[in-house]
Amino acid sequence: MQRYKIVHRTYYNYTERVDLGTHHLLLRPREDYELRIESFTLKCTPETKILWHRDIENNSVAVANFNHITQQLLIESEVILQQYNISPLDFIVSDYAITYPFDYKEDDKFLLSPYRVLPDEETRQLLNNWIFNIWKYDEEIQTYTLLQKITKYIYSSLVYNIREETGVQSIKETLSLNSGSCRDFAFLFMEAVRCLGLATRFVSGYLYAPLMSEQIGSTHAWAEVYLPGVGWKGFDPTIGDLVGKDHIPVAVSRLAHAVPPISGSFAGDAKSNLDVGVWVTQC
Repeated sequence: MQRYKIVHRTYYNYTERVDLGTHHLLLRPREDYELRIESFTLKCTPETKILWHRDIENNSVAVANFNHITQQLLIESEVILQQYNISPLDFIVSDYAITYPFDYKEDDKFLLSPYRVLPDEETRQLLNNWIFNIWKYDEEIQTYTLLQKITKYIYSSLVYNIREETGVQSIKETLSLNSGSCRDFAFLFMEAVRCLGLATRFVSGYLYAPLMSEQIGSTHAWAEVYLPGVGWKGFDPTIGDLVGKDHIPVAVSRLAHAVPPISGSFAGDAKSNLDVGVWVTQC
């Protein structure tokens, strides 16, 4: 077991006073048998009443209803948690899914259908040609090996960039630029996996990077694939490896753009400036 402390601080500074609207906050990590939260605090300035609910993906969503006119908004979360995902390779895939290609069982197909939606025809053709650089379609291969090959290929062949812009690059942009952010790499992995007929979803969260633990960091993103007998298994193309104890998931979605840590609105003619700091440390 490993304990982590995560501080996530977000400042919005406005050039003029604005009327803050409702904000939705995805900041509380996803608890399960591998991850347990010891403590979690969330505070906002200006102060506001916060209501919690679980969305359709079972993400913990904090809804902050502001009724203030201000020139600055501060949102800060602090969590201490226990991470038990120490041996990410300790899993057994169902017999029928060990070798690719395989087909999900009928009941699973129905539930997984939103996570298997194919990209448009042009993107499919682009990705099919791209996958051919990694794996020839007539070659027998283990499912996990194929997923790891895609993960490592993205890591080794593309250049990682920190992008401050919101949203996710298209597949065409990422492959033509030969670069992208962690969310761009996760989206590329997802769309490639969907072209193979597998179910996948986007994950936003945090990554403990020992060499940078004392520096100001940012949120992280990766992807999960549904493997029969295993469940949702994480792959991180930004580091070229399986998701393990240093990954802390916060929110999941079938759509790569649907789970920003903070989303909301304000009324007024001001321009806003965003300043974000994330610190992930062992404790």
